Amino acid sequence: MRKLVLQMGMSLDGLVARPGRHGAGGWGLPSEDPALKQRKLEWLRGAGLHLMGRNTYEEMAEAWPVSDDPYAAPMNDIPKVVFSKTLERADWAESRVARGDLATEISELKRESGGDMIAWGGAAFAQSLARLGLVDEYRLVLQPVALGHGLPLFKDLTAPLRLELVDAQTYDSGAALHVYHPAA
Repeated sequence: MRKLVLQMGMSLDGLVARPGRHGAGGWGLPSEDPALKQRKLEWLRGAGLHLMGRNTYEEMAEAWPVSDDPYAAPMNDIPKVVFSKTLERADWAESRVARGDLATEISELKRESGGDMIAWGGAAFAQSLARLGLVDEYRLVLQPVALGHGLPLFKDLTAPLRLELVDAQTYDSGAALHVYHPAA
């Protein structure tokens, strides 16, 4: 079975987006650390499937097809599944819409062959994945900023979610990458 990886940027106060936003935009941060970007690109190139909610899908579908950033090729080439009850169709290359029960759809995708599935958020989608216990690995990039208010990654959990730190790396930019697995 392949695993579901949730990869997200996060503020020091545990937020993944500012109010009214779906991603990490507007945080006032410098450009991404080159060493961190290289690590994320290595992971990205090994992915077999991108998973995202509708808002993130629409943002990415607009940006990546016309981008020359090194992230663009794997974002465009790797198949994508967007989880939405309202999106009529997915026109970005290699995309399809999943409308069924999230846990059932994820279980079916995990049984397929291929590389890891990387989930990108936004906040509500990531919260649902965490709340349902569907994430096998959390790759959290802790950014050196506190937002004070916004959308948390972990919301409405039914029980404490214990995580085991399996890797940690700091970068010259002040960002810290923490990789966690759910504790047994």
